[in-house]
Amino acid sequence: MYEIETLKNGVRIVTCPMEGYRSAALGIWVGAGSRQETARENGATHFIEHMVFKGTWRRTAEELAKEMDGVGGQVNAFTTKECTCFHARSLDSNLPRITDLLSDMVFSSRMDEEDVALERGVIREEIGMYEDTPDDLCAEELYKKVYPDQAISRPILGTRESLAPMTGTFLKAYMKDHYLPGDIILSLAGSYREEDVNRLRDTFGDLSGGKNPPAAPARYRPGIAVREKDNEQNHLTLAFPSLPYGSEERFALQLLSAALGSGMSSRLFQRVREEKGLCYSIYSYGAGHADTGLFCIYTALGRETEEAALSTILEVVSRVADEGITQEELDRAREQSKANVLMGLESTQSLMNHMGRSLLLTDRITTPEEMLERYDSVTGEEIRALARKIFDFEALSLSAVGRVRSPEAYERLLRG
Repeated sequence: MYEIETLKNGVRIVTCPMEGYRSAALGIWVGAGSRQETARENGATHFIEHMVFKGTWRRTAEELAKEMDGVGGQVNAFTTKECTCFHARSLDSNLPRITDLLSDMVFSSRMDEEDVALERGVIREEIGMYEDTPDDLCAEELYKKVYPDQAISRPILGTRESLAPMTGTFLKAYMKDHYLPGDIILSLAGSYREEDVNRLRDTFGDLSGGKNPPAAPARYRPGIAVREKDNEQNHLTLAFPSLPYGSEERFALQLLSAALGSGMSSRLFQRVREEKGLCYSIYSYGAGHADTGLFCIYTALGRETEEAALSTILEVVSRVADEGITQEELDRAREQSKANVLMGLESTQSLMNHMGRSLLLTDRITTPEEMLERYDSVTGEEIRALARKIFDFEALSLSAVGRVRSPEAYERLLRG
């Protein structure tokens, strides 16, 4: 299904044809995210993501915008802690234009100083938007607390202070040092021809350089973060240290999360919201990285119900750690997860994302058939053992945003 080719300079090309489609999705994945940044460089990778849309040596920003609209598809980019992705989706007939457009943007950006100054203001507004989004702020404060003084804890967007001295010259130098062929993956899914793949080989085969060193290993430390905000609701995220992105146990973890806190039938939703009416929103999720991970439970609620809600959440989690989940819950979680996999990968964009991210972070791609087989093989006892391992209450952390209590008060609520 997937074909992976490594060019002489280290660039990898992964392709997957999808019969019956007339569109294709192409992504340039670069193994440079905020974890590769020093404190002084914080936000540089995301800043570069913005700047590639501001003009190249061949195209002005207006010409880029017109050409993006002219292909009748979507062109975008995103930055994570582990990587940056520049991607486009279009009709197969426009793949040559998309390839030229993306490669020009990524490797021939002007980084004009006037544009840098303007875009810095845009990113400052983006930082303000995140600070006004309580669940995002809650997660950001959590990372700062549990990974103190480490690159993984720093915000992907950077800070107003770290962005202030960055110039076009600085960003170009950073890009030259970190956008290396050994860390680049070209992911192509959908309808394409062999000449489209040849074009990728020709376009990216001349890049020179090597490979970034791995990010420093993350070190988790439990803690409690509080951030005062004049919100109507308090936003809480509880977290346990969990699995890396590519862990062999990730399928069991997904089923555990589905049974515990994904959907209206999950234990947390039923117990905390439906039975006790203590919150409006509650769910669990896993956040996996190359060498670490968090298992999180998020809820939004009034300050007056915090104590009862936290007590109930801990009760539910403790019971799952002691007893595991029922066969009925396992079956329901399994079908839910399998459906999410199959329906998600029916999209060219989702398949391109799956291939690029998996190959970049784990050096392999798990096929849909393998994923279904892995979900089917998970037993109730495996989930129980995993729950016991993850739900270590000595390692429990909390992030709270809103009209919050003191860290000591939350400590008492968590530890009894």
